[in-house]
Amino acid sequence: MKTSKILLSLCACAIGMTVAASAVSAAPIKSGTQSEHVLDIQERLSSLGYFKEGVTGYYGSLTAKAVKAFQTANKLPVTGVADDATVAKLKQKAKPKQSSLDQLARIIHSEARGESFEGQVAVGAVVLNRVQSSKFPDSITEVIFQSGQFTAVDDGQYSLQPNSTAYRAARAALNGSDPTNGALYYYNPKIATALWSMARPQIKTIGSHIFTD
Repeated sequence: MKTSKILLSLCACAIGMTVAASAVSAAPIKSGTQSEHVLDIQERLSSLGYFKEGVTGYYGSLTAKAVKAFQTANKLPVTGVADDATVAKLKQKAKPKQSSLDQLARIIHSEARGESFEGQVAVGAVVLNRVQSSKFPDSITEVIFQSGQFTAVDDGQYSLQPNSTAYRAARAALNGSDPTNGALYYYNPKIATALWSMARPQIKTIGSHIFTD
């Protein structure tokens, strides 16, 4: 009797886990979503020529338009939503490309490798906040390499290999974590020399960095 009960319990758990997994995988990725999964979709679409804009990690109208074009070409329901069937076909057609994730992890590592995990996520969030701001370029790559914006790019520290913490911080920022509450700038008061930067309205201090509007 005990063996039968155990087997029944195990079966029930397995069924429950399968249903839960299906529910998670069935969640479509659509307009308004910001995540590392959106980044992956954009870069796959880009490699196939459907997405010709800068990669942002944010699912906006241009991403939806590219998804529709991909769905049309592959005889999928044209919704502009990246459902399971669309993502599966996209993964089948295009090899993964994570250059923007690498770039985000690299700028985090080079600018904030001595900071706490929160402080590293904060630097990643500033990059993504700039991508969404009309004051800055429209892609992760362009924001990072905008002239004169990041000390680590100018002095060569950007070439350092990111560690696993930097990648975790990059993914956290891409998935919507923003400890800065929308900051567009940051500086270290111990070494900063730009008066315009220090004069900006302060939002929050995290570790060695002061984050500003």
